[in-house]
Amino acid sequence: MNYQKTIRTPISLTGVALHSGAAVSLRLLPAPVDSGIRFRRVDLDPVVEIPAHVSQVTETTLATVLGREGVEVSTVEHCLAALHGLGVDNAVVEVDGPELPILDGSALPYVEAILEAGWECLGGARRRLRVTKPIRVSDGDKYVLLRPHRGYRISYSIEFEGRFPGDQHYYLDVTPESFALELALARTFGFLADVEFLRSMGKARGGSLENAVVLDGNAVLNPEGLRTADEMVRHKMLDAIGDLALAGHAIDGHLIVHKGGHALHTELVRALLARPDAWELVDETAPIDRPVPAPTWREPVYAYA
Repeated sequence: MNYQKTIRTPISLTGVALHSGAAVSLRLLPAPVDSGIRFRRVDLDPVVEIPAHVSQVTETTLATVLGREGVEVSTVEHCLAALHGLGVDNAVVEVDGPELPILDGSALPYVEAILEAGWECLGGARRRLRVTKPIRVSDGDKYVLLRPHRGYRISYSIEFEGRFPGDQHYYLDVTPESFALELALARTFGFLADVEFLRSMGKARGGSLENAVVLDGNAVLNPEGLRTADEMVRHKMLDAIGDLALAGHAIDGHLIVHKGGHALHTELVRALLARPDAWELVDETAPIDRPVPAPTWREPVYAYA
């Protein structure tokens, strides 16, 4: 049997919120068995706690937003991806504002901090949500599909017809090791031509070349270039892992996505949980307490179409 895990010691991170541009402080705290991941708005009196569950999703435009009793916490996907990807089942995420810090635009700062803090085994068995029948959600030519599979596998494809980065595809069997080494590094990305429009909507006000990959025509504007040539599709996979963590359990299944995003990811989770005949909860037996290597990446790639 594999046991549930939490982080061993508290973690503190600070940064800017991607969309509001506000300075934000965050703390990750250990949590007891069967408590799951919970976000806590500590800037409010009384403090409001929001479970990381798809039933709490209030918005999916450019970020995944959770809400409860009129209180929201935004841009939770990278933090959830790091916790879920590394196999941390229980934690409290304290934040002093309505949006998590974007940090460097990836899950890497979270992963490095969690690996430094270490994790602690708790008393309860870790359970996985094992997909037993296919579940599919689509929107035009965009779709997400979960198929039965032992383990967590993701096949993801993106298309940007007529503009860089074009078509990208990536496939991964997700484990703590593969997440840390192959996905955690991938940063959020956007197009320079969209920046002014997004800011007029109150979005991307904290965005910069320090926390996002910015594309202009065929060029990558970040002076250091890309961390991998396929960084964009890897980041979409990272987002999907964070969004599917809102099922409340680690997943056994093959996730296949074409041109997905937060809206389709979370709609898939809703569709899955609404079909109890299509899944079962099983005790996890494969150990995930092996040492996880420190994340790294190849030399920067200056990518042009």
